[in-house]
Order: sequence, then C-alpha cells, then structure tokens
Amino acid sequence: ESSLWRSTDYGTTYEKLNDKVGLKTVLSYFYVCPTNKRKIMLLSDPDIESSILISSDEGATYQKYRLNFYIQSLLFHPKQEEWILAYSLDQKLYSSTDFGRKWQLMHERVTPSRFYWSVMGLDKEPDLVHMEARTADGHTHYLTCRIQECSETKRSGPFSRSIDINSLVVQDEYIFIQKYRGPSNRSFFFFEQDMHIISTAENQVFAAVQEWNQNDTYNLYVSDTRGVYFTLALENVKSSRGLEGNVMIDLYEVAGIKGIFLANKKIDDQVKTFITYNKGRDWRLLKAPDTNLRGDPVVCQLPFCSLHLHLQLSENPYTSGSISSKETAPGLMVAAGNIGSELSYTDVGMFISSDGGNSWRQIFEEEYNVWFLDWGGALVALKHTSMPIRHLWVSFDEGRSWSKYSFTSTPLFVDGSLVDPGIETQIMTIFGHFSLRSEWQLVKVDYKPIFSRRCNKDDYQTWHLHNQGEPCVMGERKIYKKRKPGSQCSVGRDYSQTVVSEPCVCGQGDFECDYGYERHNNNQCIPSFWFSPSSLSKDCSIGQSYLNSTGYRRIVSNNCTDGLREKYKARMEKCPGKAPRGLHILTSDGKLVTEQGHNRTNIQLDFGDGITVSYANFSPVEDGIRHVYKSAGIFQVTAYAENSLGSDTAVLFLHVVCPVEHVHLSVPFVAIRNKDVNITAVVWPSQAGTLTYFWWFGNSTKPLITLESSISYIFNEEGMNTVTVQVAAGNTLIQDTKEIAVHEYFQSQLLSFSPNLDYHNPDIPEWRQDIGKVIRRALVTGIPDEQILVAVFPGLPTSAELFVLPHKNTTERRKSSEADLEQVVEILFNALNQNLVQFELKPGVEVIVYVTQLTLAPLVDSSTGHSSSAMLMLLSVVFVGLAVFLIYKFKRNPPPALTHQCSENSRRAQKSSCFLLQQICLNHRPENGGSLCAHLVKNMTDVFIQSMSILPAALVQ
Repeated sequence: ESSLWRSTDYGTTYEKLNDKVGLKTVLSYFYVCPTNKRKIMLLSDPDIESSILISSDEGATYQKYRLNFYIQSLLFHPKQEEWILAYSLDQKLYSSTDFGRKWQLMHERVTPSRFYWSVMGLDKEPDLVHMEARTADGHTHYLTCRIQECSETKRSGPFSRSIDINSLVVQDEYIFIQKYRGPSNRSFFFFEQDMHIISTAENQVFAAVQEWNQNDTYNLYVSDTRGVYFTLALENVKSSRGLEGNVMIDLYEVAGIKGIFLANKKIDDQVKTFITYNKGRDWRLLKAPDTNLRGDPVVCQLPFCSLHLHLQLSENPYTSGSISSKETAPGLMVAAGNIGSELSYTDVGMFISSDGGNSWRQIFEEEYNVWFLDWGGALVALKHTSMPIRHLWVSFDEGRSWSKYSFTSTPLFVDGSLVDPGIETQIMTIFGHFSLRSEWQLVKVDYKPIFSRRCNKDDYQTWHLHNQGEPCVMGERKIYKKRKPGSQCSVGRDYSQTVVSEPCVCGQGDFECDYGYERHNNNQCIPSFWFSPSSLSKDCSIGQSYLNSTGYRRIVSNNCTDGLREKYKARMEKCPGKAPRGLHILTSDGKLVTEQGHNRTNIQLDFGDGITVSYANFSPVEDGIRHVYKSAGIFQVTAYAENSLGSDTAVLFLHVVCPVEHVHLSVPFVAIRNKDVNITAVVWPSQAGTLTYFWWFGNSTKPLITLESSISYIFNEEGMNTVTVQVAAGNTLIQDTKEIAVHEYFQSQLLSFSPNLDYHNPDIPEWRQDIGKVIRRALVTGIPDEQILVAVFPGLPTSAELFVLPHKNTTERRKSSEADLEQVVEILFNALNQNLVQFELKPGVEVIVYVTQLTLAPLVDSSTGHSSSAMLMLLSVVFVGLAVFLIYKFKRNPPPALTHQCSENSRRAQKSSCFLLQQICLNHRPENGGSLCAHLVKNMTDVFIQSMSILPAALVQ
C-alpha cells in the first residue's frame, strides 16, 4: 500500500490524497516537470498495474491513464514541458508529446540510460533523440531520429560503424562513443579504456581514464578549447563504487569560483588531498588548521602532514554529502576529513574554509550533515549518525560558534532533510522515525524568526580571492562582497556577490603544456618522447597555413592579458613543401610522348582498379599523376600513348599494402599429443594485402613459412609447448607468442560468472590472464596446482574454460590416472554446482563462478570411445540438473517424513543424488505441509531408476 500527502504551506499542514488517486492504487515514483512545476506525474507499482497519474495543478487533482508497458525511467525535454521519453522494463523506448497521455514506440532494443534529448542550439530539430541501440544485425549502433518520425527507414546513424555497448554520452557540445578508431565530422571521441566524462563546461572536457594497469585509481585529463587534444592533469586519482555499482571519482569542483578543484591522489598506497586554482596545472596539499577545537596548536608540517578531505557527493539527495559548496556562497566550503599523513575513514571530523580553500578551521570532531541557508549567511548542522538525535546546530559566523536547538522532544532516527533549493531558503523539513518500525515523522523547522532583520550596507564586508597570497586566480583579480560573520540578518534577491573583477597580466601560472608536451623541473614545456611537433603539419598542403604550437597553451577560461600571452601563443606558419609521392610510369625510352614532331598526343591511363582516365594534348608532368587506391592488392597499371606518328604502352605491377598493426595468435589452450591442432593468426586490419607467415614451434631454429593465416601441426611431446608467428608485410614485421599445454588426455568445462564481473572487464589479455590465475587459485584447494588450467576468453559476457589435466601422464598408469582425473573433476563440479567457488575482484566485489552447462565434457584423448565411469558421471549430472530445477520451482521445506522416503529410494538409486533431493526439500518447505515435495522426490527417483534400467547391466552395477 502507499499514501500520498500534499502540503501548500511548507510542511505546516498536510492533506492526504489517497482518494484523489484511487484508494487501491499503489504508487512507486513521483516526478515534477522541470520546466513547469505545476505539472506532476505519478507512476503506479508495476507489480500491481501499469498506469500513470497526471496533475496539472501542483498535485491537487489527478487523471489516471493505463499503459501497455511498464515504465522504468522518464526523461523530460529540457525546454518542451509536454515532451517525455519513457524507458520500459523490456528495454523499449517510448515518446509522448502530451505529457504522458499517449505514447509512441521509438525503438525496441535501447541500452539502459543511453538515450538523450537534442542539444539545444546544436541540433537542428528540437525533437531529435540520440540513442544507443541494438539493430537487426545484432550490433550496437549510435542512432538518431525524431520522436514523431522514428520508423526503421527514418532512423539514421551519424556514425556508421558499430560501437561498444554502454559507451554513448551526449553532453553539451560533445558526443562520446567507444570504438577503436573512426572518422570525426562532429566532435566525436573514441576511447578504449574505462573513461568517465567529468565535465564539458566552458568548451573543455575533463575526463577520468583508467589505464589497464590501474585498479582503484584513474588519470585525470583536460582538453584544449576544441575538446580534441588532451593533456594529463593528475595521475592516480582515487575512485570508489557507489551503492548501485557506479564509479565515483574523488574529484570535486568548487562551486562559485571557476578553476578550483579538489582531488584525492594515491601516492605509495596513501591517499592525500590536493587542490588546484588553475584547472589542474598546479596542485598542492592542503595546509592543516593552526589550532584544534580546543584552541591547542596543531603540529602538522607539510608535506609530511596535511589536511585530507572526503570528496564524495551524497547519493542520497536528502543528505549534504561529505563536502559541499554553493554558487550563492563563493569561497565557503564545508567537508569531512582528518589531519595526518593520509586520508582516514575512522578519525573523521568536520572542517570549513571561508577563503576558497586557502585556510581551514575545524568545526566538529565528528561527521555532520551541513546545509547552507540564505546565501550562506547561516549554516545548519545535523549529526551524521545511525543513533536517534533531537538537536541541531546553527551558526551565523561561518562555523566559529554554534547555537544548539531542539527540533523534537522525542529523539528521532533522521533519514534526511528536505531543503528548498531557492536562494532565500529559511525553511527545512527533517524526516525520520521515532523507532525502526514506526511511521515516518516530518518536522518542519522555520528559521525566519532568527533572521531578525534585512541586511544593510554595514552588514557586508569585502573578500579578496587569492591563491596562497597570489591575488590573480585564473587570470583575474576578484573581490567579493559577503555578509560579515555574526550578522544575523537576511539578504534579498538583488544581492550580488562580485564587487571587482579585472584581468591580470599573463604569467607562467596562466599557461599549461600543450598537447604532446610535458613540464620538466625547470618549468619548461618540451616535447614528449612519443610526440613529433612536425606531425601537426602532416595534413597541411602547400600554399596553406597551420598553427604551430610553442609548447604552451593558455588555460581554458583564463582571462589574463598581455605579458607572456604573445610569447606563448601559437604561430601561424606556411605549410612546408613535400617531396612528390605517387605513381610514375615511363615508356621504354623514358617518356610518355613521341620523340619527334609537334603532333597532338593523347594518353589513356588504366590504374587497374576499375578507374581509367584520359588526357588530350598531354605534356610531361613533373609531379606525376596521383591516384588513391581504396583497397589493398596487386594492380596492373597500364599507360597507352598515341598520336599520328604511332603509339607506345607501359605496364607497371603495383603492390598496394595496408600497414599491419596487430596480430593475434589463436591457439587452443590444451591439445592432445599426436593429434592435429589448428592454429590461426588473426591480423588487423583484415585487408592488409599479401602477407607472409613464419611459424616457430618449440625450440625449432627454422620456421615453417606459409602465405595462409592458419596452419595444422602435431605436437609429439607432452608439457608446455611454445608457438610463435611472425607476420611480414612489406618492411613491417610483427609477432605474437602463445603457449599450449599438450597431454595424452584431459577434461574441460565451460565456466561463467556472476554479472558484476562484466562491469570490470576491460577485455585486454593482461586482465584475462590475471583473472584466470585468480580463478585457478580459488579452484585448486586440496587439488595439485598443476592439474588445473583456466583460460578466460575475450569479449563479453565474460566466460572461461576449465581444463582438468592428469597429474602424471604415463602409459603404465593410464587407467588409474583417468580415475584420479575423474575424481578431481567430480570434486570441482560439486564445488561449482553449489556456488562454493568465488573470489574477491576488489573490496566489496564478490564474483561467483558457475558452470555454463550442467554437463562436463567427456574424457578427451586419442581414442574414439569414452570410459563407462565418464558416462555414469554424465547421468549423475543430468540428475543434478533436474534437482536444480526443483530448487527453482519449489522454494520451501519438506515434511519430516521425507527422510524415510529418501532412505528407501537410495537402495535403488545413487545415494548422493537422493541425498541432494533431500537437502533441497529440507531447505524449501512448501506451504501445504511438504506432501508435494515428497511426491516429487518419489517421482524423480523413479524416473532416475527407469533411466538406469536402459543401460547395460554391467554399467548399472
């Protein structure tokens, strides 16, 4: 059940509206239109019914509309109040142009949370929708269409190739997609690592990228003004996982003053807090307060000791989070943290800065939620605790002193606080419970009486923004007006904080290193080892000009003037000349014209790829004739010249190749001795022209050479065998090496994992090797290490193959070795089937290993048949599969009489299988007393006995 309450006097009184929405209606979600607060939409609980309730009078009355789908989330248009996108539980996207009264299907296979409204001012059509969806070919694509014209024929793909799933981001002027490589006509970005867009404000992109060798840290990159070229701003920024598994980067942008960021950086397993005043060019540690709450001196010497802050924003909208600042209160920051050599999660207090992070004071010795009232003129604090409380604290002097108030006579378990986001807020509603099982309690707190009067000019003072005494921040000198600490007055809507804002002369601190350059100890920007400054002119043609960087660029949104600006700005230079490149065809005498006379010469040139050109009145061309081939291969280029005196022909066979960039050797992880093994080399790009493959096996000194990308080979020796392939294309030679375990026989099983592993899978070989080792360690408990091999396959979803190898492979002990192998397999299978195999990927992320199929692969060896014990094990596994089905279908306990029933049946069937059914029923008792479970056990046992009867008697025995 649910209840709906409405207040029109800031929570002083409430009216219950259950009769307005239907007494039996159960509500699940509540939405307010962002562009018209009078329009409200309620969603019913999808487990009961699928309907929406719409109000156009601030929730006073409602109209109910039935739906033929179940809504998971809504997205309102940023300008048009009637336009809404709805995402259903079955991954379908719907649109409405009348605030949810009628809906139209747009696409059936849309990725969750990867759909966006048009960007105002950039997209031509305001009703355009950007979406990431699976198309009929099974690949994920980036599509756009209009909400009223979104049929298959109307959908377009701004980017023609498929993209990686969960990678589309449309934000401000940018579109981000994940794909290895592709063209760029709008600001498209392509990235392979785990990448999170932090900000796209002011024509600059802040991006956090996790490299393949990072686990719980990210590198912070900032772009140029076009958002195209990125430079490293800070390495190893700490990250964590939210309650819903989302990645949270410990980077905080201070509100109200541009250019100031706080970040938690990991250094030698210690996390420390740094601050920048110029968008990441320079970072420094936070200076600890001079005194503690009792006024005693704090001994904390930089860089060995400093102040460290928790920078996570609250996922709960009704708490303030561990750090907060406001646009309406520039320079004021409140955060939870500690003083010491590194960030602590146990010894946490509250700290405040009134000057933009230059100096800090401690205000509490425990963690509190702190809210800003009336342009930051007052601070309200509630203790962050799981215990019931009845007091709050109010400060009018930026946390220097606090007044204690009781907001309830009975201690309250506080769940959160509702604070109107308006700048004149002086009312808040605290909600919680008197006991863990009681109903919600709402407490309205009105602070208006303690704001005794309106502020006058004597209640204000000026504050100079600075960076450790440097008055120029982001190229400007700014002076703010703010209320004097202790002035218990309220400000009006016409309050303006900024008094003076004037540009500064450009200095070193206003410039960062340009793309491809890095800063050295002498504060000079020099080219990185991988970067060639001349490469910027590679697409430049003769007669054109290009901007040649000096190695520096002014920080984006920095407003400094003169000074070093002229010295460091990029220079406009002419494109350098280049040696002519292309095809040169000569006749037998070295010319394409006749030797004598002035007769008109006609020439025809066939490039061999279907393109032919003809020239009239042809004369020699020094630079030659250029042609671009679209594909690799061998082409016969033919030139034919003719005039009145005769003709001549020239032929050239041209090899057009595509640079080979990567080769991947595809081999089985385990092979059978003396049996053919197929080995394949996969080359990227796939159309690379004629390639030569050199195959090296083991310690051989001579390779096998082929023109084909695959080869068949027989391994004669057991153990680990090395295979290497080298691929030659022109003057390029690349290689890949793999190892194959060779044995007389083995058994294998496909494995799968709990879905949370896919979220962390970067799909790189190093990661797969590490995860394979982790799974192997989780499996080998009590089993010799050399008998287990785990191979993780590329791609998603994450899957692997488990190989069980013989302990010692000798012909004399073949039969006993097979028995030992099957015993190991049975132990592993039982552990996997009971979800006993799991490992911790990172703190808080537990991954369970499952069998993909409930049948193990039979014994694999050089013979054609399989042992009787392997067949018997297969039948047992089938029975286990049926038992697992019972777990799913009947989740209750059996009656006590089942034990006797099972013991009787066990005389005729395998005791282990009957015991498994007994455990199923003991843990899942049906409400009818257990008779159904006992009946099912009897029937299932009979079925098993019947299946055993069809086998040969010796095998049954």
